Amino acid sequence: MSTPLRTLDTHLPSWLDPQCLAQGLNPFPPTTHCFDDPPGLLALSDRITPALLRQAYPQGIFPWSAEDEPVTWWSPEPRAVLYTDQIKIRRSLKQAWRQQPWQITFNHALAQVLNHCASCPRPGQDGTWLRQDLQHSLLELHQQSYVHSVEVWRDDQLVGGLYGLSFGQMFFGESMFSLVPNASKLALVALTVHLQDWGWPMIDCQVTSDHLMSMGAVELARPDFEAQLQHQVTLRQRPQQDWIINPNLLAKALGHKDADHA
Repeated sequence: MSTPLRTLDTHLPSWLDPQCLAQGLNPFPPTTHCFDDPPGLLALSDRITPALLRQAYPQGIFPWSAEDEPVTWWSPEPRAVLYTDQIKIRRSLKQAWRQQPWQITFNHALAQVLNHCASCPRPGQDGTWLRQDLQHSLLELHQQSYVHSVEVWRDDQLVGGLYGLSFGQMFFGESMFSLVPNASKLALVALTVHLQDWGWPMIDCQVTSDHLMSMGAVELARPDFEAQLQHQVTLRQRPQQDWIINPNLLAKALGHKDADHA
């Protein structure tokens, strides 16, 4: 007999019990309880806190909801991931890198990156899911080396970037923005080649998009994703001070800059 579909017509989502965290317990139900419709919905809460994020991400769970709504927690299937040794770098991106005075940094301007990710218009979205309690939690976790940003600069102006969380040796990509062509792609390339160099095999991209698929992302079934995730999050965390751009890695991936833009 087939398992009945879990939908909002037949089931109620679980509300997270804040007392579980106080007692050292996992507040999230198993991801096998995720809804079929809406696909990947797992649970609800009234707010986002750093403690909830620390529990959620190592289990492959993340929040996604607007400011004036209950917090919804998700674990989608299939899961989009980017293996760090499989990123696709187009010739046009290498050309753009060589011809413009780009600079790339790690962890220099997280607050600005968050603001841009929250405010940049996106197709099909009227508001932002980067609500205030999420931003405050991310900034707090940044001080604990769990949240990282990649910044892309041109003429000393921030023109693109991304941010995400890391637990163990697993990076969870959250959002990116681009104020000029190619900036977010350069941020993703810079992140990926450094993670590969450090021995981190995979970036969680959550859900697919044409942009991510064009750069090499693939889809995994939830059990396959979780099997790899469970190993990676147990490995040694990389300290914040060791997130340093290696120009040689950028040159190897993107080419050496033209003399006028070095």
